[in-house]
Amino acid sequence: MSIQLSDILAARERQGSHVVRTPVLFDSFLSAQFSARVHFKAECLQKSGSFKVRGALNKIALLSADERARGVIAPSAGNHAQGVAMAAALQGIEAVIVMPLFAPLTKIEATKSYGAKVILHGATFDDAAAHARELSEQHRYTFIHAFNDVDIIAGQGTLGLELLEQLEDVDTVLIPIGGGGLIAGIATAIRALRPKVRIIGVQASGCAAVRPSLEAGYPIAVQAAQTIADGIAVKRPGELTLPMIQQFVDEIIEVSDDDIARAIAHCVTHARLVVEGAGAAGLAALLAGKITVSSNENICAVLCGGNIDPNLLARVLEQVMVRQGRYVMYKLAVVDRPGALAQITERVAEIGANIIDIFHRRALWLAPLGKVGVELVLEVKDLAHGDEVKRHLESYGYHVAKEAQGDWLE
Repeated sequence: MSIQLSDILAARERQGSHVVRTPVLFDSFLSAQFSARVHFKAECLQKSGSFKVRGALNKIALLSADERARGVIAPSAGNHAQGVAMAAALQGIEAVIVMPLFAPLTKIEATKSYGAKVILHGATFDDAAAHARELSEQHRYTFIHAFNDVDIIAGQGTLGLELLEQLEDVDTVLIPIGGGGLIAGIATAIRALRPKVRIIGVQASGCAAVRPSLEAGYPIAVQAAQTIADGIAVKRPGELTLPMIQQFVDEIIEVSDDDIARAIAHCVTHARLVVEGAGAAGLAALLAGKITVSSNENICAVLCGGNIDPNLLARVLEQVMVRQGRYVMYKLAVVDRPGALAQITERVAEIGANIIDIFHRRALWLAPLGKVGVELVLEVKDLAHGDEVKRHLESYGYHVAKEAQGDWLE
């Protein structure tokens, strides 16, 4: 069973004013970098923080009186949860949401705020989905699938309608893929209205089941789901969505968590947008150089969600700064006497670096008697400035060793 453009148009009528027409934003920084025109469809600004409310509103609007009376249940990593909870609350329907044990706290609390009952079960979305099926059978709840449902797919497709209306000359659209509901809906709209547009789907390499499923000709599950992009950490695409991906999508690309982190940081620093890992996946493919870009090509990355845990966001931004050379760590051995530490801080200040952390080591370093080890974590302007700071300290007789990033992995 597939969907048609008419299904998506009807879904938009049902959604009404409950869905925000999210903006398409031009990114001048990336446009100059790639000699193209780069845009973002900022769905991270949608109600409930992601595109999922589109499909949920359409699905719940189509439920029968009996299905509504029994209440609804949905498995989710967090965004579908909020979409279903919001849509159910608008209709006065009881909602039960099953989420993985390690779902972000912000998504759990947001789901509860709409009045839904939240059950935490399993390590992954797929575990939560299996448990939701069991509860649906036991209590006769109406099951609302996150992506493998024609009404859900049609609802997500309204995002594609908006994008084409806002960016009429778009050449390439970058769309994150988890279970495939979003890309199936958007691709249906694009192929019906603008068939020459290039559609690229992007998965997190830590949970990438679409490419092997396409090769096999049917949905298969990957063994692990290990990625910061929890919104697309789905081990297996849907029976409905996979054929639509096969039919409509031009290319599937996989990106690492480091690529995704860089994209999240770019959105914060250059677009002033808070985007979660799943939402940043499409942009990550562009930043990682995994997409062929033609001169003056009109590109749009769908930023499909913004529900990121604040602690994770802080860690992402800090790690990206380390990789960009903005944070550096130096080790020094200094004479163990009063004022020695003050001299180091003076030398650092002279060269315009900022001390983030300073550690005073004695026995652990096995430094020569009469000396102690000092570790400095510094904020610098860039890699070149970091090297300048090192030379400046060495000019005063300090032996400075730069701590290599990633040594703890070996």
